[in-house]
Amino acid sequence: MSMAVVGMIAGMALGFAGYFGGFGAFLLVAALGAVGFVVGRFLEGDLELGDFFRARDDRRDRRR
Repeated sequence: MSMAVVGMIAGMALGFAGYFGGFGAFLLVAALGAVGFVVGRFLEGDLELGDFFRARDDRRDRRR
């Protein structure tokens, strides 16, 4: 499935949640979608737990 189709499905889900459930449902669906995205990337091997738990000093050194 292409990323365009996945994006369209996610947009439709957010649209339905916003229309039928209000703004709170829209935010809930958006937050759970983001969590699902991160978990999916982690399971595919694109992300590692260390990416989330690095020290701030490491980030500063990378920018320079």
